[in-house]
Amino acid sequence: MERALPAAGFLYWVGASTVAYLILRASYSLFRAFQVWCLGNETWVSPLLGEWAVVTGGTDGIGKSYAEELAKRGMKIVLISRSQDKLNQVSSEIKEKFKVETRTIAVDFTLDDIYDKIKTGLAGLEIGVLVNNVGMSYEYPEYFLEVPDLDNTIKKLININVLSVCKVTRLVLPGMVERSKGVIVNISSATGMLPIPLLTIYSATKAFVDFFSQCLHEEYKSKGIFVQSVLPYFVATKLAKIRKPTLDKPSPETFVKSAIKTVGLQSRTTGYAIHALMGSINSALPRWIYFKITMGFNKSLRSHYLRKNKKN
Repeated sequence: MERALPAAGFLYWVGASTVAYLILRASYSLFRAFQVWCLGNETWVSPLLGEWAVVTGGTDGIGKSYAEELAKRGMKIVLISRSQDKLNQVSSEIKEKFKVETRTIAVDFTLDDIYDKIKTGLAGLEIGVLVNNVGMSYEYPEYFLEVPDLDNTIKKLININVLSVCKVTRLVLPGMVERSKGVIVNISSATGMLPIPLLTIYSATKAFVDFFSQCLHEEYKSKGIFVQSVLPYFVATKLAKIRKPTLDKPSPETFVKSAIKTVGLQSRTTGYAIHALMGSINSALPRWIYFKITMGFNKSLRSHYLRKNKKN
């Protein structure tokens, strides 16, 4: 009996310590959630970082909304995209609405010989923020070997989703390091958080963006550079083929207003509170259940697309 007492006391303190640890951890998680999603970091992104912001893929969707939000904060905007007509239109809208200077650079990110032109267009600018947003996905979920024009698709997705992030960062980062301040926002995807079969190349390229961002942040945070990986779920954009925003599928404007407040607080973020909850749920699922759900969902989308377009 006397021997049992010390053992019981030890187990009591182990249990009490475990409960205290779990309470503290839960409290910290709630505090961080409140800090990120309720308070945010409204003032971090501003012309104090540098007077210019560069946005790739800035004529539609998330990229356009980042450009507008940055212009709203008083930053001059460089838009880089493929269509000069759309660049001119969005540039004029931003200039008129926010009264800031804008510039455009028209390049096709599916090509790999465009970066000298971008370098020339950015020469001499004090760039405080870079948003690597340009991206490309599949037309519809498909098995790897059955992706239409597979070889060309592989090249395009790697050039747009991977090469552009590395190359444009290479052009902008030296100036930020020289001034010891700057923000780089790399738009990844929730498909880069966990593997998404039937979107294999897209998922893998977005995982690259996420890892690249995390590594770069660790390398350069001591030099005053904040690198953020943004991993959203569905946003109501042309790329996602979603027209009507919902609570879990926000408009680009709603998403960006939320995401930009996480800069300085989270180097890796979904950018949106509902998406953060969705990410936590998916990460907690056993992997076999996650893959079963994901395969089932994408098979359904694939079948719907093929029926609609009369393909077998």
